[in-house]
Amino acid sequence: MAVLGETRSWSPNPWEFRRYNCDFHHKSEVILVQVNPGEAFTIQRDDGQFQCITGPAQVPMMSPNGSVPQIYVPPGYVQQIIEENGVRRVLVLPQPEFHPSGHSPLHHAPPHAHLQAFIPHIMHPHPHLYSGMVGGTGDMSPQYISQYHPAHPTIYTEQDAHSAHGRPAFSYRDDRTIKTHERLQKKLKERQGVGGGVTPSKDSPPPSPQKSRGTPPEGDLQNGLAGKSGEEQVQHSRLGKSPPGREEAEPAELDEAAKALQERLNSICKPVVTDIQARGVSLSWVAPSLTESEEEPKEAEETPAEPVFTYEVSVSYNGKDGKYKAAYSSGVELSATLQELRPATDYHVRVQAMCNRLQGVPSEPVSFTTLSCEPDIPSPPRKASGTKSSLVLQWKAPCDNGSKIQNYILHWDEGKGTDGFEQCYYGPQKQYRLTKLSPASRYSFRLAAKNDMGVSEFSEVVHIMTSCSVPAPPLSPELVQPGVTWLCLRWNRPVGSPKEDDISYVLEMEEEGSGYGFQPSYDGDELTHTVRNLHRSTTFRFRVIAYNTEGKSNPSPVSEFTTAPDRPSCPCRLTVRGKPHPTSFRLTWDPPKDNGGSDVTKYVVEMSVDLSGCSWNRVYSGLGTECACDGLSPGGSYQARVHCISAGGESPLTEALQIQTPPVPPGPCQLPRAVGKPKAREVQLRWTPPLVDGGSAVSSYSVEMFAPQADEGREVYQGSELDCTVGSLLPGRTYGFRLRAGNKAGFGPFSERTEVTTGPGAPEACRPPHINCKSATCAVVTWEVPPCNGAAVSEYRLEWGAAEGSMQNYYTGAALSHELRGLQPASSYFCRVQAGNVTGVGPFSDAVFCQTPCSVPAAVSSFHALRESEMRMEGGDTERGEEEDEDEEDESEEAPPLLYSPSTCLGLRWEPPCNHGAEITSYLIDLGEKQPVLTGPVTKYILQNLQPDTTYRIRIQALNSLGAGPFSHTFKLKTKPLPPLPPRLECTASSHQTLRLKWGDVPAKAQPTDSLQYQLQMEDRNGRFIFLYKGPCHTHKVQRLNESTSYTFRIQAFNEAGEGPFSTVYTFTTPCSPPAPLKAPRVERVDESCEVSWETLPPMKGDPIIYCLQCMQGNSDFKQIYKGLATSFHFSNMSSSVEYRFRVCAIRQCQDAPEIMGAYSSTVILLPPRVEPPATSSGAGAKSSEAQKPKRSLTDEQFSFLIIALLAVTSILIAVAIQYFVIE
Repeated sequence: MAVLGETRSWSPNPWEFRRYNCDFHHKSEVILVQVNPGEAFTIQRDDGQFQCITGPAQVPMMSPNGSVPQIYVPPGYVQQIIEENGVRRVLVLPQPEFHPSGHSPLHHAPPHAHLQAFIPHIMHPHPHLYSGMVGGTGDMSPQYISQYHPAHPTIYTEQDAHSAHGRPAFSYRDDRTIKTHERLQKKLKERQGVGGGVTPSKDSPPPSPQKSRGTPPEGDLQNGLAGKSGEEQVQHSRLGKSPPGREEAEPAELDEAAKALQERLNSICKPVVTDIQARGVSLSWVAPSLTESEEEPKEAEETPAEPVFTYEVSVSYNGKDGKYKAAYSSGVELSATLQELRPATDYHVRVQAMCNRLQGVPSEPVSFTTLSCEPDIPSPPRKASGTKSSLVLQWKAPCDNGSKIQNYILHWDEGKGTDGFEQCYYGPQKQYRLTKLSPASRYSFRLAAKNDMGVSEFSEVVHIMTSCSVPAPPLSPELVQPGVTWLCLRWNRPVGSPKEDDISYVLEMEEEGSGYGFQPSYDGDELTHTVRNLHRSTTFRFRVIAYNTEGKSNPSPVSEFTTAPDRPSCPCRLTVRGKPHPTSFRLTWDPPKDNGGSDVTKYVVEMSVDLSGCSWNRVYSGLGTECACDGLSPGGSYQARVHCISAGGESPLTEALQIQTPPVPPGPCQLPRAVGKPKAREVQLRWTPPLVDGGSAVSSYSVEMFAPQADEGREVYQGSELDCTVGSLLPGRTYGFRLRAGNKAGFGPFSERTEVTTGPGAPEACRPPHINCKSATCAVVTWEVPPCNGAAVSEYRLEWGAAEGSMQNYYTGAALSHELRGLQPASSYFCRVQAGNVTGVGPFSDAVFCQTPCSVPAAVSSFHALRESEMRMEGGDTERGEEEDEDEEDESEEAPPLLYSPSTCLGLRWEPPCNHGAEITSYLIDLGEKQPVLTGPVTKYILQNLQPDTTYRIRIQALNSLGAGPFSHTFKLKTKPLPPLPPRLECTASSHQTLRLKWGDVPAKAQPTDSLQYQLQMEDRNGRFIFLYKGPCHTHKVQRLNESTSYTFRIQAFNEAGEGPFSTVYTFTTPCSPPAPLKAPRVERVDESCEVSWETLPPMKGDPIIYCLQCMQGNSDFKQIYKGLATSFHFSNMSSSVEYRFRVCAIRQCQDAPEIMGAYSSTVILLPPRVEPPATSSGAGAKSSEAQKPKRSLTDEQFSFLIIALLAVTSILIAVAIQYFVIE
């Protein structure tokens, strides 16, 4: 067999090895090796020379024993054998992920230059490396064996990796790969040096850990290590320990080792399919190699043991991304055989490595397709139809297993009943008809299928009968077993029917009282049948009819059967009747809603003593629906359930009813005992829980105390604690205590009384002190000596305050009284006393309330003057007093509020002072020299009838029933001067749209302190006066008025003193408006005269318009030459040497007033004509005639427009110049 050689580049297309049958040898076959373009195939001839064949080419080779010889593929490539249409192909596929020992799979070099280095490496593998490949050396011819196994294995060095020409082989390694490879080689050398093995060269691959199936490893060399057996290494690996003599690693080193091991497990390559059969396949894989993440061991550290890997193979037939199922666990083996596969099916296989509870990532899946084979065993044929002398058989096609079924083979025994079968049909049809058969005879048949791959096994033998005569009526059916909803019946074959007759039966049923008659419920060849879906406790009638291919028999006699009753449903409404007692309760329930078709014969009550329901005891059994449960524990939790029994069976259990018996009070407690030495005013007691809790946890304790010489006790503590502190005791007294416990049922009995004596202490609380008020501002407090409790009182403390919670210490001493001064009249005070001795200070006495006597009011402390807006008469109370009638009050409310004059009135407001216990009845206002004013109990008052611009000294005094209080401090108020009188209003100028009004005397120079201002109003169309002007000026111009209309005005003066009265009403009328000015007239000269015309104006509010034309000759004045309604005038007798000027105005002829002349129009100049000499040419004559025409001068409007235009053009030119020369 030829050996594959290296090429510079591997093509993605695999080599193909085809197998052909030959006639010249019994078992000789020709292997056709197809070499693709760009590839090379190297063989060794008989003379020992190597021959390299480059593609494309086909190399025929002979296999003497008819088997495919073993092919050793380069590292990184796998082989796969596929057989299609009788041609077996051996595919050599590249595997980029396959990198044993972390180095490059091939040295890519020219095909001829590397033969000396590459071929021995391929031809002489390590005995552990390829011993498990397909087609071992036992199947090879002698010439192949002699070529592949020389006497001595070749160990090549680094020099072998170079070509014969001295060129290094091409490699795709990078710097990182070279460093990793060198580090791994160093590790391998150190391990082999420890084990005593031979150190391989740098470029030679390390020995593979792969082992063949069932072949133990040879020698002590295992995974490149020596000195320890494989069992010992596996044992250390499983136990997670290092070999003897190795120190344990640090936790950080263990973590790094686990990560490195995990990366190594994840680097497993996909498996190699070596032998594909129809129902099985052989797999092999390579152990995970070392990764780059493993660091080189330090010199002081010992080389770790090689881990032991286990593998698991999973298979998927739903695609590479489908669901995988574990199909084989090979343990530590590196190969596996999968059986029971389906022929002609695509499978995907992957392998997963595991070590020390770590699982690696599954490898990439490898895909393969199982081979085709003969069909599966077909199902037995069945009888489709038949007569007395013929049978029609049918069958279904079995699975073809990848090759189409071509024919079916049907065998029969010809009715002889022996094991000898003869072929009765061969063909592709799925049914066959047999004729000329004997009636009522049994025939045996079997079936097989055939395709291109072979013939399947025969199916099971089936016995089929031919038909016979109509069967006789069978006997009546019998009851086998009744059920609630079913009846199991059986019947016998008709009497006299042969055993070979294929008889079927029809079971008919009629329900009692249904009226539908007999209805078929079963049709078949069985002699038993279970009729289901029936009603319980119901009678049904049955009969049987037998039939075969010849016809039906008469019905059998009728049988009647009744279904069994069903078990009843569970009883209803299981409840406790009445209130549960501490030791008993009574249960009641209702009968079940469904008795199952039979009466209830017994009720069974079960009870559980705990809520877990583990054990149940029967407490009642009978027909009653009520039972009593007694002998129970108080406060216990119980569960009860009930079920009933009838002829149909036992009913389901009811849901468990939880019942809680009420607890009883606890039993008596033991005596409480004092803890520590009793103090003067408190005792600490402690006790233990009672022995009997009454069925409920003790929730509280009650302690009663008996005071000295007292027959009745009082409760001093109630709580859940087992100790308490009783306070507020008297020192040196003997007290009795007793205890009782309580739960949710109440308190139990008291324990016996125990006595405890307190120690000496501070004095007791004093009795409430006695207060004697000598006056409104002075009080004397006295008190008595309290019980001293064994130690004399040494001092007293008196606390005094206006509030009970904010009293202060006013006295400390041994006296029994104290006088307090500086109190407030009609004020509330509290006081209390405390006594102390050498043992401590006693409690305060009860607080005593004291109120000082009433007194005259206090002085008014805060008051101010009212503003003018506040000085309003509110209901007339201030002016008319308190004795006015209700009618007068209503009128004053309806009337608008009147303002008091600040010149004669002053308004006061003050805060009411403290009345010192007696209500203030009035106030006295002192004005100095003027008589004092007495007011009621008000806080606001207006003083009237005062002098304008006068200062008053005012003070206020409050009065009550006990007398007059002190005066307030004096403050000054001044009345304002009287407001000014209105001035005289007159019209100084008027026009048809404006009126200029003037009032008062205009001062020569405005004074800055002059506050006199004026308010001018005008009456509108509705008769209301509206504001026109408000300010200090003496003139105002009213604009936007109508012509010839009367307007009414009034004026008012005001200053700081207030607003004065309005003046009388003044009426002024606007004159009529003049006509509008006319435009310049048009003048046309006609010889010695001229025609003057002007525009026409419409009448103004019915008044006609006439026109006045004036003319000026030379330097004389204007003279009227026309007045009338015409809009043109012919002026004659003109001098040719005089210049004329014309203007015109409109005149309005009013009906009730004189004529109103409007403004004159602009002047039009008419120049005299020029006199030209007669010798002038015609052109000159034309110019003279034009010169003789009157020249029009510019009007005022035209001249103004011309000046504005010139200014605008000049501004634009200046702006352009500035923009161009300055800005840019």
